[in-house]
Amino acid sequence: MTFAVIQMVSQSDVQANLASARRLLEQAAEGGARLAVLPENFVAMGRRDVADIGRAEADGHGPILPWLKLAARDLKLWIVAGTLPLPPTAQPAGKVTACSLLIDEHGEQIARYDKLHLFDVDVADSRGRYRESDDYAHGSKVVVVDTPVGRLGLSVCYDLRFPELYTALREAGAELITAPSAFTAVTGAAHWDILIRARAIETQCYVLAAAQGGVHPGPRET
Repeated sequence: MTFAVIQMVSQSDVQANLASARRLLEQAAEGGARLAVLPENFVAMGRRDVADIGRAEADGHGPILPWLKLAARDLKLWIVAGTLPLPPTAQPAGKVTACSLLIDEHGEQIARYDKLHLFDVDVADSRGRYRESDDYAHGSKVVVVDTPVGRLGLSVCYDLRFPELYTALREAGAELITAPSAFTAVTGAAHWDILIRARAIETQCYVLAAAQGGVHPGPRET
């Protein structure tokens, strides 16, 4: 079974990011992948209007969800859609969550995971202060779902620092775990590789960790 783990350098332009992601998904399909994982914030980096983006998607007026479903159908791929902003299902008027969607090869949404652990951290880089909770609400559920490639557990980025989540995923039957991410350049250089390895070793699961890697608006470097 072939998987694709996709790296991007997403910017603030949603349509340009979707075009880049489509090209990379096409490469994944041509390479024989059955499942492809996009990185965190694949659709936009450096935007503060994530609530507006999320509400437009929830109301059926946004470009992202139709694009995802069409790409999955066209390419016959299962896609883990990194993260995109969406309002909580039970609170459509609430603050958006950093939402990781699983779309099947027919373009149907199979699972939704809302990021549990938000990145509220001070980092020794040019930006210094990160407060993801200014724009996002945290999720509340552990998600494991059956797929043609095995039992798949969903996680996102900063979750990697909380091993209890991965223990819960394994206890729920996960055989592989996705971790779309956008680590800062500083924290990534220090911890990215070792955290992925640690979560894989302790759960005995494959960890599919798709990352951002480059310079983004904000300013931000991953």
